[in-house]
Amino acid sequence: MLDIAFIRDNIELVKEAIRNKGEDVDMSSFSSLDGERRTLIKERDEKRRERKAISRRIGELKREGKNTDAEEKKAKRLAKEVKKIDERLSELEKNLNEVLVRIPNIPHPSVPVEGDKIIVRERGEKRDFDFEPLSYLDLADALSILDLKRGVKVASTSFPAYRGDGARLVRSLINFMLDTHTSRGYTEVFTPFLANRESMFGTGQLPKLEYDMYRIEKDDLFLNPTAEVPITNLHKDETIPKEKLPIKYVGYAASFRREAGSYGKDTKGLVRVHQFNKVELVKFTLPEDSYDELETLLEDAEMILRLLCIPYRVRLLPINDMSFASAKTYDIEVWAPVLKRWLEVSSVSNFEDFQARRAKIRFKGGGKSGYVHTLNASGVALPRLFIALLENYEQRNGSVRIPEKLVPYMGKKLIG
Repeated sequence: MLDIAFIRDNIELVKEAIRNKGEDVDMSSFSSLDGERRTLIKERDEKRRERKAISRRIGELKREGKNTDAEEKKAKRLAKEVKKIDERLSELEKNLNEVLVRIPNIPHPSVPVEGDKIIVRERGEKRDFDFEPLSYLDLADALSILDLKRGVKVASTSFPAYRGDGARLVRSLINFMLDTHTSRGYTEVFTPFLANRESMFGTGQLPKLEYDMYRIEKDDLFLNPTAEVPITNLHKDETIPKEKLPIKYVGYAASFRREAGSYGKDTKGLVRVHQFNKVELVKFTLPEDSYDELETLLEDAEMILRLLCIPYRVRLLPINDMSFASAKTYDIEVWAPVLKRWLEVSSVSNFEDFQARRAKIRFKGGGKSGYVHTLNASGVALPRLFIALLENYEQRNGSVRIPEKLVPYMGKKLIG
């Protein structure tokens, strides 16, 4: 959420961000509500001061043994007027808040307005086959490591089931990523797979994306759409001592998204699924450090792909592709040589103080206080990494070679 004073002083910048992010917010309503609210606050404060002065006058008159009927009558009238103003202010603040929560974050000046994502860098060589390769789906079927049909039987479409060495590969990748990130200074956490409404609001999923989430209506809880939600909200309603920043967390979570509007797009296989595993990186930083920390966060997410020797590229998102809450986002995409496609496996974002204001996460120390900046990245998401790993390590005989760094986790060098 943006600071109301910032919005008031930068109304055109805010309107531009709303347009460029494709949001629909009535800013004339904001100006009207905010203007009336400020006028009423001033009027209420004046009446309170007047009533306080009358109360002192009543005390003086009583000590002098004089009649106070007129002053007491005026004090009661002012109290009623203040109460009436407070009731209107409560209504105004509710309506104003409904506007505020729909205003997106302001993009960083380095972010392009629209167009294709800018390629920041590309690493690794794309594979040329000297045999006819199988797609990851045909390969997984031949190796009996992915069972999409039984996943449908148990749940629904786009809920994959892994089996045998496929299940072992997923577990190995999760453990490998957690170990890699903890060795680089991240503290491991294992958080709930459910989040309450306040947590979903804190990271910006609500109210905008409620229809895309799986909700347990009886308890008003949401299945975790990304571990960003529970990990960020570990510090909800807290003030963090300045000397403890930055805080760096890594955690695994199964994530769930309905992805409304995506039906018919990549619904066969693992490219787009409703349940997926991923390892998440979250940082809490001082405001002045957050963009340096964004670059190191990007490097940490990239490290996984470099260690696995999978070709990838980093792209800077334009404003029209960014999330509601992000100020700047990089995407990391892996190359799937048989699909001949780049597949996104991580979004690396700086939210500045947008989430921290919503979740009330502050810092204090050294004579300074304020809202922390929050950052997060997938470190990385597994379904598309699973695709890229199979297709990049497929062998002529139909087996899949295990990347060297992953062999200790798998306990073998080949699948098949």
